[in-house]
Amino acid sequence: MGAIMPEGTAVRRMFAGISRRYDFANHLLSGGMDFYWRARLVRAVAAAAPRDVADLATGSGDVAFALRKRLGADVRITGYDFCPPMLEEARRKGTRDNRFADIVFLEGDCLHLPLEDSSVDALTIAFGLRNLENRHRGLCEMRRVLRPGGHLHILEFTQPDRWFRPFYFFYLKNLLPFVAWIVCGNRQAYDYLAGSIESFPTKESLTAEIRAAGFTTVRATGLTASIVALHTAS
Repeated sequence: MGAIMPEGTAVRRMFAGISRRYDFANHLLSGGMDFYWRARLVRAVAAAAPRDVADLATGSGDVAFALRKRLGADVRITGYDFCPPMLEEARRKGTRDNRFADIVFLEGDCLHLPLEDSSVDALTIAFGLRNLENRHRGLCEMRRVLRPGGHLHILEFTQPDRWFRPFYFFYLKNLLPFVAWIVCGNRQAYDYLAGSIESFPTKESLTAEIRAAGFTTVRATGLTASIVALHTAS
């Protein structure tokens, strides 16, 4: 199954257009499962007790905020995204709660991370990997900036368990774009979402891609009938 490799400028423009309704749409379209998926990601990060975490493709900041709640104030958390309107949404949300006041949100492209070599303990990227214009290059960048012994945590859609596929792909192709059009007024964005999910590699294939980028240890866990997979690599 061939993967869609999107054009970065088009992806940036698309997310800019839905930034204010992005959170509500995600909660609605996932049936609230996005909270559970993020919790599993955060639990995996916490298990390694990092001193600093960079959340890539941070979007509206939900992963960064969940990390702060779990890891506490002693861990430095920085969010990076290449879409300024999404970063503004994250900053706006961060001002509502003093616990998030020290989270910094910066512009940064996963293909050219504004980080030094071997400079962070942990990287997270939730539902952003499939939007990279060059996935191998992005994974290599992630490997570059991790300290020895650090961990990359990828939360991403994947190919669901075989028994669930007919139901899932019916939802993706027929219901999700229509509901997204009602909620966001932008059906095209969620047509892209459905297509990018349908064409994304299996968790086994993505594991091989992560290894090809220089990671030696990769663990993949399917969640919710493998709608989503959590990959942890070092």
